[in-house]
Amino acid sequence: MMRRRGGLVRTVGRTAVIAGTASAVAGGVSRRQSNKRAAEQQDAAATQQAAYDQGQADAQANQAPPPAAPAPAVVDTTAELQKLSDMKSQGLITDAEFAAAKAKLLGI
Repeated sequence: MMRRRGGLVRTVGRTAVIAGTASAVAGGVSRRQSNKRAAEQQDAAATQQAAYDQGQADAQANQAPPPAAPAPAVVDTTAELQKLSDMKSQGLITDAEFAAAKAKLLGI
């Protein structure tokens, strides 16, 4: 009977092939999981950024508008005309000055 040689070498070779295949498969799985986690983190970061941007836009929209300029004081035309008339009667202003001030007051 003849014995086959290489039984041990063949077994070691087969083990190396199996180990190499297992290592390659594990590396591929690891890469896929790593890529998946990275994509999920990017999606989460994009979602957080969008929420932050929306919050900033809402805050700006909800900000109170600047206060309106105060309305110009209402001029009591009758009282002003009365004062001009009194000044004219006292001789403090001339007829021409009275007419000019009256036209300005009435917007003529």
